[in-house]
Amino acid sequence: MATKRKKIITGILVAFALVVFGLATYFVGREIVRFASDPEKFREWVDGKGFAGRLAYMGLIIVQIILAFIPGEPLEIAGGYAFGVLEGTILCIIASAIGSMIVFLLVRLLGKRIVTVFFSEEKLNELSILKTSPSRDLLYAIIFMIPGTPKDLLCYFAGLTDMKFWVWAIICSVGRIPSIITSTIGGDALGTKKYTVAVIVFAVTLAISAVGIVIYRKITKKKQSVEQETEKPENANKE
Repeated sequence: MATKRKKIITGILVAFALVVFGLATYFVGREIVRFASDPEKFREWVDGKGFAGRLAYMGLIIVQIILAFIPGEPLEIAGGYAFGVLEGTILCIIASAIGSMIVFLLVRLLGKRIVTVFFSEEKLNELSILKTSPSRDLLYAIIFMIPGTPKDLLCYFAGLTDMKFWVWAIICSVGRIPSIITSTIGGDALGTKKYTVAVIVFAVTLAISAVGIVIYRKITKKKQSVEQETEKPENANKE
């Protein structure tokens, strides 16, 4: 009875979370895309709101991380455009850390069901190394800091591991700094009409991200190959 009750409660919570995410996508997601695609209007909007505008901007980043499928880079660029490099970076880092920790706690509360709403089993299997590696936390931190890696996926997957919350809090607070700084620098360059600087920053960021993706894929594929080789003798013994 206790197990059945737990499943019912989990199902209700998952359904509630889906409704909330759906409403957030409809009402907030459109605003995120609209603001991020027009930095000038975004700057006017936050200037008109004052401190409340900063809080609203941070709220948009938090929602973006929870929804996962909305890209975060345009918001980071818009932050640099609207607030400058220093303030934009600080606001992005704080909001991103809060959003990442909320995702972690949501997964711990609702389980794998909430993760599969946004990501396929195939994507989750690619990260199996982050469950079995003896140096899991260090490896997680390294992968999370590499520009170009799927950080939203990593946020959700972290909740499926037995990683301690305080460890995750450190990783998600520090790990996004490299990508955020490059985005806000580029956004600030656009805002001050230093277009050559903006092009160089975005080109370098794109190149680094491409390298990061290659490294990420090599790490995950190498682990999958090792696991497959390990499974072969076990299957042979069973036969």
